[in-house]
Amino acid sequence: MVAVNSPSEAAALAAILIVDDDLEDVQFIKRAFKKNNVANPLFSVFSGEEALDFLRRCDNQSRTYPGLILLDLNMPGVGGMETLRRVKQNERWRQIPAVIFTTSKAEEDVLTSYSMGANSFISKPFGFEGLTDVVAQISSYWLGVAALPSKTAE
Repeated sequence: MVAVNSPSEAAALAAILIVDDDLEDVQFIKRAFKKNNVANPLFSVFSGEEALDFLRRCDNQSRTYPGLILLDLNMPGVGGMETLRRVKQNERWRQIPAVIFTTSKAEEDVLTSYSMGANSFISKPFGFEGLTDVVAQISSYWLGVAALPSKTAE
């Protein structure tokens, strides 16, 4: 485990894993983080299976896990709900906060996400300005207020 003196220090070190099959959305999300002067490392994968592979590589290479996962629900193959289920069932990964970040506003998706262990559910706004505002709120809370785990694979 990495020694960290404060929650904000851990958040400042935390990488963010973006899981979204839409390349344009990923690019906009990354630009929104940059516009908000978020210096945390950003990693992106384009499917649930790639996200699980990324976390397995963290296990196998003793790499630091991401401190936050932004997870889209609507992806082909291993979708967001299945990815969330697998992350939260894994002893090493379950402590990583998973924020559902999706175009869905369906009440069923909200309820199912929370029942499966999501830490937050956020509907993606339309337009870059709205996205930038939401990313600022995500950054403010998850990287400024919340304490994030700062562990490496054992």
